[in-house]
Amino acid sequence: MTAAFGHELRGHWPLEDGAIYLNHGTVGVTPNQVLAAQWEIKQRIEAHPARFMLRDLKPGLRAAADRVAGHLGGRGEDYIFTDNATTGINAVLRSAHLRPGDEVLVTDHTYGAVANAARYACEQAGASLVTVLIPFPIADEAAALAAIESGLSDHTRIAILDHITSETGIVLPLAELVDLCHDAGAQVLVDGAHAPGTIGLDIPGLGAEWYAANLHKWLFAPRGCGVLWAREDVQPELHPAVISWRLGEGYTAEFDWTGTRDPSPFLCLPAALEFLDGLGAEAVCSYNHELAVGAAAMMADRFEGTMGAPAAMASAMALAPLPENLPAEAVEADALRDHLLYEHNIEVPIVVRAGRLWARLAAQVYCQMTDFEVLAGAVQEWTATR
Repeated sequence: MTAAFGHELRGHWPLEDGAIYLNHGTVGVTPNQVLAAQWEIKQRIEAHPARFMLRDLKPGLRAAADRVAGHLGGRGEDYIFTDNATTGINAVLRSAHLRPGDEVLVTDHTYGAVANAARYACEQAGASLVTVLIPFPIADEAAALAAIESGLSDHTRIAILDHITSETGIVLPLAELVDLCHDAGAQVLVDGAHAPGTIGLDIPGLGAEWYAANLHKWLFAPRGCGVLWAREDVQPELHPAVISWRLGEGYTAEFDWTGTRDPSPFLCLPAALEFLDGLGAEAVCSYNHELAVGAAAMMADRFEGTMGAPAAMASAMALAPLPENLPAEAVEADALRDHLLYEHNIEVPIVVRAGRLWARLAAQVYCQMTDFEVLAGAVQEWTATR
């Protein structure tokens, strides 16, 4: 681990003094340097709004997309900006022209909003939603491959696959899963909400048809910044979920203007990537991975359990078991989460899975092991009162 990482870096974020923030994965935390860049962009917009929005915006978006492509792989013209990954996924599902008899595959680890979008698309088209169960705790990549394979059929039109599962933080063997789905005749839509900034990425090299991601989580953009990458051959049939003025003018034209909105999060991408480069992208990934895995292992040892996934299947998030005597119920999870926040100023998600409570630990470079040790102590204190 890099010695400079940890609490010494907290001053680069506007985090509340005394807060132990172990939930970077939910909505991110924007660095001060990027917020300053966003404010400058907002001032430029307000200095001449119509000129900026109607003339200057398109070149700015395309330049930012080129910067994104330089970091995530491929060509800038294959990337468009969305408010978040869920928005991109909805665009794909709305454009899919599902029919009765078609199947859409998801897993029991699929993000709830995405599962809802898939269910709605299937209901509207008379298609079927197939949910496969990925074993948890998961032992190895083979278990994920077997689970997905079990749900594929001749009717599977689209498989929606997480690159990193949101609630459980499992890095799935995506390239192998894409091949498996393609062999079965299914197209692949990837929910990569947690991947940019936590693992090395070459999105086109993964082979999927579509890849939706958030850049406001781990890539340090302001909130409201996602991207959708689409393979060139599927772009002609792809349209935004909100149809606006540029219908029929092509992939980037339609998505670059879906109506009046604040484009500053998208235009901040160069500033966000500059901040990440200043820290060292590889060093950030390494530190966060080692810290998340080390913290989950520490809590697994203290609470006599096992981590939600092996270290090789984790990135900057890991699921740590909580004491077995705590009721594995949503009401207990919510109560514990609120207790940790309001009594100890610790923000961390508490998850109910496999008959047990778990803490989803998210490590960012402003965190260090002492933060997770304070969490473990607070959980022990809570447990003593139950």
